[in-house]
Amino acid sequence: MISKVPEKAIQLYDADYFQWIEETLTKLKASQFSEVDWENLIEEIEDMGRSEKRAIYNNLKILLLHLLKYRYQKEKRSKSWRSSIREHRQRLYRAFKESPSLTRYFESIIDESYEDARGLASDETGLDIDKFPKECPFSTEEILDMDFLGEQ
Repeated sequence: MISKVPEKAIQLYDADYFQWIEETLTKLKASQFSEVDWENLIEEIEDMGRSEKRAIYNNLKILLLHLLKYRYQKEKRSKSWRSSIREHRQRLYRAFKESPSLTRYFESIIDESYEDARGLASDETGLDIDKFPKECPFSTEEILDMDFLGEQ
């Protein structure tokens, strides 16, 4: 049960987010639990998890988009696409290093991310969407392999 928090703490959350974080940390470290703005703290923690998941989804979608473009537009392959592929893999590796449990989430959203990447690939390349496979043509290992570029 969340106890009544002083109005000042709630107002601080809206007025100066960074100061709210600092004061909340100070209160937690000092075991001043009755002074903690629990409702906003819980919301922030939930939002952190959603943010981490959004980052995984977005990095995977862009990675798959560029793998598709690299595979299906051979004549337009560029250093920029290779760089983007590497960068988004690095972002995923860093996220997995910091939070290994995110790998399960990554594996669960490959199909959804691929579907979105497929639509973007069609839009960006001007190729008909049916040119791209309905199912993701890349294995989990290939998606994460720093040297894999999707060439056929």
